[in-house]
Amino acid sequence: MTPVFLTSSFFSFSFSFFPSLLFSVQPRKSAKKGGAKKASKAKEQQVSLFEKNPKKFGIGQDVRPSRDLTRYVRWPKYVRLQRQRRVLYQRLKVPPSVNQFTRALDKNTATQAFKLMDKYRPEDKAAKKQRLLAIAEKKAAGEKVEQSKAPNVVKFGLKHVTALVEQKKASLVLIAHDVEPLELVVWLPALCRKKQVPYAIIKGKARLGQVVGKKTAAVVAFTTVNKEDQAEFGKLVEVVKSNYLDRYDELRKKWGGGTVGVKSRAKMLKREKAIAAEDISKV
Repeated sequence: MTPVFLTSSFFSFSFSFFPSLLFSVQPRKSAKKGGAKKASKAKEQQVSLFEKNPKKFGIGQDVRPSRDLTRYVRWPKYVRLQRQRRVLYQRLKVPPSVNQFTRALDKNTATQAFKLMDKYRPEDKAAKKQRLLAIAEKKAAGEKVEQSKAPNVVKFGLKHVTALVEQKKASLVLIAHDVEPLELVVWLPALCRKKQVPYAIIKGKARLGQVVGKKTAAVVAFTTVNKEDQAEFGKLVEVVKSNYLDRYDELRKKWGGGTVGVKSRAKMLKREKAIAAEDISKV
């Protein structure tokens, strides 16, 4: 086969024959001018005098707003137990013997009782040491030491107070409302009522402990008071009697708890509404 060579005459012929094909390709038409105008108008309308300045909460930037994280805190075990116990006492039916410990003395009467107790604090170690040293010095000097009567102080300790109640030597018994376990003192109001000894339930074991110089005290009892405090003490005993000893038969029949939670109340209301709607539709 003989080779075919393309000459210049061929190229000139092709350009002259296909000019329309070479130059007929036109560029794409741009978007409609009307649409562009509308977009620009919308942009112009959205322009505001106040520019957006969003906060950035990265490191070293804007301070995060404070947030209540109570729900997410892992509380100590004793706190969780306290809260669970409180909820259980609200939900379950609480027998009267346990429920009576929720009815503590009112604030004014309790403050009077603690003021009186502060006057009759037991002797601490430092005071006892000083008193014994004074007696020893007098004996060493050859002086006569008169045996003074024991001072009037509040008595504490569960066994000691129980013995005083049984012997009817206690004139007023104050029981802490938050003794743990409650079985330690749950029987004491019944014993006081049997022996006709005035008793009261007071908040709380830590405050009673401060009076007697201990961390906590479950029970504190008065036996006798000084002459100058007898009128005040008599008024306190009368208030306590009217609130507890005279109302014992009423209090021992009152059950506690049985309150329903928010979610359960909402369910009950929903159920009641559905039943009412059904009754209306039947009619």
